[in-house]
Amino acid sequence: MTIDLTKNTDLAGIRIPDSKLAREITELVRDSESPLLFHHSSRVYYWGALAGRRRGLKFDTELLYAGAMFHDMGLTHQHSSQGERFEVDGANVARDFLRGRCISQHDIDTVWTAIALHTTPGIPQHMHPVVALLTAGVEMDVLGLAYSEYSDAERNSVVGAHPRTAHFKEDIIQAFYDGIKHKPETTFGNVKADVFADKDPHFTRGNFCSVIRGSAWPG
Repeated sequence: MTIDLTKNTDLAGIRIPDSKLAREITELVRDSESPLLFHHSSRVYYWGALAGRRRGLKFDTELLYAGAMFHDMGLTHQHSSQGERFEVDGANVARDFLRGRCISQHDIDTVWTAIALHTTPGIPQHMHPVVALLTAGVEMDVLGLAYSEYSDAERNSVVGAHPRTAHFKEDIIQAFYDGIKHKPETTFGNVKADVFADKDPHFTRGNFCSVIRGSAWPG
């Protein structure tokens, strides 16, 4: 599907921010990510913004858009480090991009935190609305959490503009694995260990208790 960047489509009453910054973000992410990840990231923005509207939260749509669109950039070859979690890689890409556009450090920190924590259950919902809503958007699109809280019209509108692949569930799991398979050690203590366990029969999870027992401390 070709995205016309000259159009800002209203989906279920939500629009992408009409700004130079948002257009530059769209162009960069579209050119860097696979269609699978680009459409996923776009849907995440809409799900997050819809959740924010439903919850009555006040939030900066431009910051939420930046977080949503950059949140999986760490899965791309050109932005993947050798030793950082992919969430941190994506957060760093967003940070560097926003610094180059003279965005305030406070706002950069908000976007960085939102991306870095988007796979950490139980914490983001207690934080800044942008942090909470980015995770809500990801959880809706990948895990189907709060699926019933979105109307049929909302779901159809968003997916109609940014379609899910026919086998999206398996496709996104594969995309996660492909983006991090060179650094399994970064999955210690986080949900991506489940991806490795699913895809790599030789994968051995790090064990928190083993680390404690194997430390240099006596006793």
